[in-house]
Amino acid sequence: MSTQMPRSGETTPGHATADAAGVGAGSVDGVEIRAVGEADLGAWGAAVSTGFMRPGVPVAVEFRRLRLFPGRTLGAFDGDRCVATYRSFPTELTLPGGALLPVSAITGVTTTQTHRRRGLLTTMMRQDLDASRERGEAVAILVAAEYGIYGRYGFGPATRQHGWEIDIARSGGLRADLPEAAGGRLELISMTELGKLGPEFHERWRRTHPGAIARDESFWKVANGEITPPGSDWKEPFALVHRTAEGTVTGLVVYAVEDVWDHSNPNCPLTVKDFLAIDQPTANTLWRYVFSVDWVRRVIVQNIGPDDPLPLLLGNPRAAVPYEENFDLMWLRVLDVPAAFGARTYASAGRVVLDVADRDGYAAGRWALETDADGTGRAVPTTEDADLALSASALGTLYLGAESAARLAAASLVTERRPGAAAALDLMLCTPLKAWNPDSF
Repeated sequence: MSTQMPRSGETTPGHATADAAGVGAGSVDGVEIRAVGEADLGAWGAAVSTGFMRPGVPVAVEFRRLRLFPGRTLGAFDGDRCVATYRSFPTELTLPGGALLPVSAITGVTTTQTHRRRGLLTTMMRQDLDASRERGEAVAILVAAEYGIYGRYGFGPATRQHGWEIDIARSGGLRADLPEAAGGRLELISMTELGKLGPEFHERWRRTHPGAIARDESFWKVANGEITPPGSDWKEPFALVHRTAEGTVTGLVVYAVEDVWDHSNPNCPLTVKDFLAIDQPTANTLWRYVFSVDWVRRVIVQNIGPDDPLPLLLGNPRAAVPYEENFDLMWLRVLDVPAAFGARTYASAGRVVLDVADRDGYAAGRWALETDADGTGRAVPTTEDADLALSASALGTLYLGAESAARLAAASLVTERRPGAAAALDLMLCTPLKAWNPDSF
């Protein structure tokens, strides 16, 4: 379980404006598109700030250099001015079954208002996705600031950000009968200790949680305040870990408390920014601490798994109301169907033939998804009649099993050509808990 902490890239989701379709070869309408190097970082950073509606924010060249992967940071230059930006970086995505799939994470996408609808985003996107496929990245992911942009490029919403706001008094706190971690201890740690303990613990945690991605060194430097993203209002939070009797970290919660008083009475909200637990007893132990912090009257959990049992841990689950910023978080695009579907595991044996429409060709074709009772599976080309017809965007939405094919069919986003095929696919793709990514990027 977790919620958002600032990534080491942009601290707001990637933003782009809609461009006309079309692929260029280094320039579009007189605007040069090229890989960004050291000399371009200042202009590129200024364009990112403009695209995110943050004029005047320092360009922060040193900060941006931390995430400069050769050939993966692109800019569109009209003369000396950068008017569109795009960046991707390599990471790993945990799949159902625990495999770690190399993927491309896309962020920092902007188009300056004066240069919209010229094909700049389309050109940069196609160039980078082609390169991703050549690198062996079977999937690309991103966070979409606007819903209507990225479906055109074959991305579909694959995981959700979900949170709760909980009135402690009305909730009655955590139930007394919940099992808790035995023999361990809770410990408040410094930001320096967070930077040391967090990476190793997160590596263990994310390998057991489908939908999670890796957190690199720069993530933790942002999380503990060692570096500050441009325009950030970072303030030092509290960090608490749970350790076993042997000293192994099994849980982490990062939170902030706002100093609010109702006349002479404390009325402080506590915001959970990151929550990771190896097992449910550890999670229960951490939650009991959170709900007992002095002066706190309301707990805001920004992002945990959409089917996390937190409300059911309370004496009165009705005291938990959905957080105002619940939305689709991570979008996914399949670039290599056999590699992507051969890497994850499946809940049951089955066979469904998918007819995938993909204007860019990466996932286009007719594929037989075959799964065995031992959880293994494969997607192979076929000329058989299709059971389901869907877009590349819908394929990305279904890949991690966090959305239902039957639900998409009801919404006319999937076409069922064989009765019962959507339900059959759901049985194959489903997971015990929905795949979930705790991190924006």
